[in-house]
Formats: sequence, C-alpha cells, structure tokens
Amino acid sequence: MKIVSLLLLVSQTQAFQMPTLKTTSTRLNLSASTEALTPGINVINELNGEIEPKLEMLREKPYFRLYSVDMLGSCEYMPQELFECYSETCEIYPVDEEEVPDSIRTVDFDEHDFELDGWARWDMPSEDYYDISQFPEEFTGYDGAEIWHFIHNRIAFHDDDTMDEYDADNWKADFNKAVSGLHSCISCHIIKGIEKKIEEEEEFDEDCQWTDPQAEFDRRLSEKGETPQAIENLYFGYMLLLSAAGQAKERLLKDCESGKIDEEAAAPLKDVLDSPLLHDDNISVAYKKLHDHALKDEESSQALWEARLRTRDLFRIMNCVQCNKCRLHGKIGAMGLSTAFQVLLGRTGEGGDVNRIHRVELAALMTTLSKFSTAVEFCNKMKA
Repeated sequence: MKIVSLLLLVSQTQAFQMPTLKTTSTRLNLSASTEALTPGINVINELNGEIEPKLEMLREKPYFRLYSVDMLGSCEYMPQELFECYSETCEIYPVDEEEVPDSIRTVDFDEHDFELDGWARWDMPSEDYYDISQFPEEFTGYDGAEIWHFIHNRIAFHDDDTMDEYDADNWKADFNKAVSGLHSCISCHIIKGIEKKIEEEEEFDEDCQWTDPQAEFDRRLSEKGETPQAIENLYFGYMLLLSAAGQAKERLLKDCESGKIDEEAAAPLKDVLDSPLLHDDNISVAYKKLHDHALKDEESSQALWEARLRTRDLFRIMNCVQCNKCRLHGKIGAMGLSTAFQVLLGRTGEGGDVNRIHRVELAALMTTLSKFSTAVEFCNKMKA
C-alpha cells in the first residue's frame, strides 16, 4: 500500500491559489510599480540573452555546482506522512568523494558557523555533496502547492495596514515581492521541464495533472492567471540578485586572484561580472526601492530582524519538500535570495559586509542568478 503524503492529497484536490491580497488601491499600486520597473525590465530583455549562457557555463564549474545538503532533515512546519517520490526524476545521489575538490570541502567546513540572527543558515556540511549539473532542474511531477501556500500565508508578511502586499510603501512588501519572484522562477523551470518532456517524447505518469506547458504558463504566470504580478515579481527578484552580484563583484574578483575560486571557474565568472546588467541604474531601481524602504524611519530599520527570521524559515521549509531534487534546488534558491538580502541590506539596511559571505552563499547567489536569468528567457519565449 502506498503511503501518500498529506501534502500531495491536499494539493491534488484543490488548485493552488496565492493568498488574496488587499486590493483597495491595487490597480493604482500595480501601475506605479510597473512604471518604475519597466525601464529595468526593458534593459534585461535586451541584454539577458548575452548573460544567460555565461551563467549556464558558470554553473558547470565545481565551485558553483557542488553543495553539501542535508537531504534527511525533518519537516518542522506541518504534519506529514512519509511519502516516497516514485518517479526516478525525483531522486538524487551524492557524488563520489574524489569528485569534490579538497579546497571546497575545507572551506565549507571552516566557514560553517552558527549566527543566531543571520540572514541565512545553511545545512551543516557533511561528506555528501550533490552536483546540480548531474541533477538539474526539471519537471518531476511533484506537487509542492501546499509548501508555497504555507510560504505565502505564514512566512510572507501580512500587515493589516498594508494596502497592497506586493507594492505597498515598505520593505515588507518588497520582501513578499522577491519571494513571489522566487516562486515564479521555480514555476518557469517546471513549465520548461514539461515542454522538454514533450519535445523528447517522454510519457507522463497516468495521474499527472500538468501536461500542457502553455496552459500551465497561462495559469501560473500570465496576467490573467492565479498571480497577475508573477512575471513582474520575477523581474523584481532578478533585479535584486543582479544588484547583489554587482555589490559582491570585488569580493568575487579578490577570491579569483587569491585562488579561493579556481582558474576554471574564474574565467566564466569574470565574464558574468563584466555584464552591464550588474550595474545598470535602471535595474538598481529595485534595490534602491528596498534600501529606501528599509531606511525610511527608525522603526523600519529596527524591524529588519523580522526579515532575517523569515529568510531562515524560507530555507528550512524546504525540508518539507518530499522530492529530493526539488528540495535541493529549493534550498539553493532560498539561500541565493537570502544572500542577496544579506548583501543589499545587512543588519541595518545600509548593506552587508561581502567579505563575511561564505563560499556556499556566493555559489548559491550566482546559481540563483542563473536560475532567474533562464526563467526570464523562458517567459519571453512563451509570451512571444
């Protein structure tokens, strides 16, 4: 008898919907937000095709593709029964020990520490490392709707005084917008995987609900779908990641020169860091919006601990994902977004010390940047 996940049962019986946002002035706020982001979106659409293959190449290097992840962590956020993903596409396996450079193992063990109120808290490193080039994002058939329902309703901010939970005049709305962008990014990769499965003439499981990529794109990401701002939020998150990578540029180049980042990874990394997308004023609008909101008043800056608490929870909720491949990529995405907040805001809103960022955080930041870049390319293809 199959042991079925409560998560799967709930999400299969009802379509997932984002939490209902307060809409007293949503139309006005949407227009203002879109108008502010449009120049940056246009720049991304013009130049993203150049940086996307460079980021893909970067992801192939050991420094950016090897992660020691706890795949046995227990779910602490919701009751679950044990569910085994019966699809081979769900499963992942650690690489052979000799495939992990000693330099990566050493730095991960040396850098791992416990910061009580940090932006991120990566899993304790172990002997097991997973290779995201061996196990890339793809469609697995796993339904994570209940996880995202929890994230949007329990981890994201919901303020009774906020008129619009994505575009209100505070950093909490910016946080929600970035998390929604991560959700949109993952949705893009799922739909891209469905399309690939069809192109390669692979069969879907009999009980698979999602077999039409265009229908899924319309439902998950279009303006007439479940989340009208999904693509705008994707761009917003991408802009934050680009700005964070730009601010981490000197640290990354320093690590290239010192040998902490090996020569094999240094060359494609420098190509990425030379992209004008990392320092374009139109793209930095998203970061400036977040920064100005964080420093708007003393109350705002002193409340940033609430965001740090939530980024740690965003990472830990991934232990509730019962598809190992999805869990791996979910943790990397959550860590990448958390690292962006850490770089851009720090503890006070003025920005963090990039010299304190760990190897796994830098790797996750650049890998997540690549995920968003690919998602944007795919969205433009689907909208064409």
